[in-house]
Amino acid sequence: MADLQQLQPQGEQQEQIPALDTPLPDPTQTGRAVSLARLLHHECARLLQLYKEKETFLSDHTPDGGRMVSLSPAPQDEPSTEQRVQLLHAALRQCLGLIHCVALKEEEEWGELEEDYETLKKKVRLRLEHLLLSTKSLLESQDSTLVVTPDHQCNEEPDGAGGVFGLKVWTYRVLLELVHWADHAAQTLHVLHTEREGTQDI
Repeated sequence: MADLQQLQPQGEQQEQIPALDTPLPDPTQTGRAVSLARLLHHECARLLQLYKEKETFLSDHTPDGGRMVSLSPAPQDEPSTEQRVQLLHAALRQCLGLIHCVALKEEEEWGELEEDYETLKKKVRLRLEHLLLSTKSLLESQDSTLVVTPDHQCNEEPDGAGGVFGLKVWTYRVLLELVHWADHAAQTLHVLHTEREGTQDI
């Protein structure tokens, strides 16, 4: 698990992202999953940017606390790549639960928000669901049965504190988490692709 957690975001080294609705070009199952994760990361980063433009006070704000999404302990000290993808799948389910919760709480508080932000937020949710289906499909041969439903009940106050400010800061933390785990997914799935296909090219 340590290796999985030590993967660092690629930042400026991200490969060129295809347009939002263009078909993913790689013919292999793992290659398509990597492309999907890269596209999700691009969209999550854009969603975070739109949110910071909307809530300008966040430019100087550093959220407290560590990761909101945590990985379950690996079954062994050096998990296989398939086991890492299984752990990643569980983390992505938590992310899906969080973005569902953001949508619910924002709608309760403000109704429909600014169009670009709202549209992209919905697209991120759908893209994340698609990625969960992809990782489930990649691990179909494993003994365990993976589910793709959100892993979050959305029944507690954000960060234990109510109020509009608390909700905005909590939403900011969720969006940061989505960027982190989408990048995490792209890197982990790329390792799986390299192992299965014998090439790093996608």
